[in-house]
Amino acid sequence: MSMMKPTLFIFSGLPGTGKSAIAKELAKVVRATYLRIDTIEQGIRDLCDFKVEGEGYRLAHKVASDNLKLGNSVIADSCNPINLTRKEWNEVAINAGANFVNIEIICSNKSEHRHR
Repeated sequence: MSMMKPTLFIFSGLPGTGKSAIAKELAKVVRATYLRIDTIEQGIRDLCDFKVEGEGYRLAHKVASDNLKLGNSVIADSCNPINLTRKEWNEVAINAGANFVNIEIICSNKSEHRHR
């Protein structure tokens, strides 16, 4: 039986660019675990009632790592706005022995992006 390495698909982009819609469709097609940072951060706020900063990313890194080590591909859906957060996601994949792909979604139509 041939075992392919799992892949961490790291989405990034401004809100309203369509990244979550694309990430969800990819998750269905490749049958990957879908992790949305906004959902994780809202859950933390609901439970703990404090200002969330990097905690959502840290939790998502742990869940992604566990899934990658099990052989499951993972979709990480977040704004992922700075090089530091992108580098951290890359390291999650590397440390889990997985492949990774960085995908930045941009809405090139500025009028449409403002409308969203």
